Amino acid sequence: ASITGCLAGKIENRSAKIAIIGLGYVGLPLATAFAKAGFEVSGVDIDVRKLQEIRNSKTAITGVEAVCLQNLFAKKKLSVTDDFSCLHKMDVLVICVPTPLSKSLDPDMSYILNAAAQIEKYLRPGQLIILESTTYPGTTEELLLPEFEKKGLKAGKDFFLCFSPERIDPGNQKFALKDIPKIVGGVGKESARLGMLLYSQIVPRVFQVSSPRVAEMAKLLENTFRIVNIGLVNELTTVAREMDIDMWEVIEAAATKPFGFMPFYPGPGIGGHCIGVDPMYLSWKAKFHGREIKFIEIARQINAEMPNYIARKVSEILNQQGLAVRGSNILLLGLAYKKDVEDTRESPAFAIIESLLKQGAKISYHDPFVREVDICATRLHSLDIAPERIRKFDLVLITTDHTRVDYEIFVQHAKRIFDTRNVLKKFTDRDNIIRL
Repeated sequence: ASITGCLAGKIENRSAKIAIIGLGYVGLPLATAFAKAGFEVSGVDIDVRKLQEIRNSKTAITGVEAVCLQNLFAKKKLSVTDDFSCLHKMDVLVICVPTPLSKSLDPDMSYILNAAAQIEKYLRPGQLIILESTTYPGTTEELLLPEFEKKGLKAGKDFFLCFSPERIDPGNQKFALKDIPKIVGGVGKESARLGMLLYSQIVPRVFQVSSPRVAEMAKLLENTFRIVNIGLVNELTTVAREMDIDMWEVIEAAATKPFGFMPFYPGPGIGGHCIGVDPMYLSWKAKFHGREIKFIEIARQINAEMPNYIARKVSEILNQQGLAVRGSNILLLGLAYKKDVEDTRESPAFAIIESLLKQGAKISYHDPFVREVDICATRLHSLDIAPERIRKFDLVLITTDHTRVDYEIFVQHAKRIFDTRNVLKKFTDRDNIIRL
């Protein structure tokens, strides 16, 4: 049988061995999905502490249950290691490593390059390699392809190479990994066919595009669409307040139109990897073609300014009560970047806290998902909430709208609440609530 046919057969009968490189918010759910489908999966990561937590089934990644990990380990469908030599035995290698930004907002490709170097070391004929890490258009063909063809092996003939963007939405109760269609762009038809075949084992719909760069661009379009529209409503919200207009009510009214409008909501800023980071990869790449994507740059600036805007509003609210920021006791509700997850990456709450601390505020926080955190060289712990404790704060600032929080207690006992997420919209008759 041909190399292609042999690998296709292994995927179809689920005897193919799969390595997932990078066991974070994308990699670990993907590893468990393939393992639950019957594949033998090896998770590879350089973080020894993370590997030990996964082995002990103590991972905090939303959507990956401890009992699921225990079951997969017991059935020997899942194993984890920091030894990359296992890649030589694998039939499928999926790269799910971080792609952060540098301090100058340039793409940090070091994680992808390090993973590629390890794969190149152990690459053999008959393997399918897929990049899932979000990156700029051209990465798969410009960076990975030359690296893997160093040994004289040919993509589409000896080994197979695809890009398939991750689309996981942590904390989303409606759309889990298994519910979200996958996009696949391959280097050649055989690569695309094998990529399609692989993902069809764990998701109901796989959409093929003509090349990896189209798949890379599709992912960036999804998140650029979001950053631009969030930037728009954030900017309109700051203007609407000056006009004494409730932007939340405006959006609710506009959303009654059954076509031509999609609601996006304001907030204290954007966080996580997808919205705040991914579009900058596209903006960076565009400059190599002599173009500037002005929408991205403007939206980034507007969204990046929101934490400072919130800090200024906090100062105004306290001033109206004859209080200064310096010395005031402020409680933040929520440190995670979005509701019902433990993920604090790029969370706007941190920028707000730093701004208020510099002004001399005394900061505490409560977050049922984030038990402790280091901010400005200070370790903070999530406070247990009681009515008498709430009454001591000069201001409660809602920065994340977790559903696990009993907001009724805060409405009843807080002196003032600044709600940046509209989570208290049902409390229309309370004069201690200030809305964004």
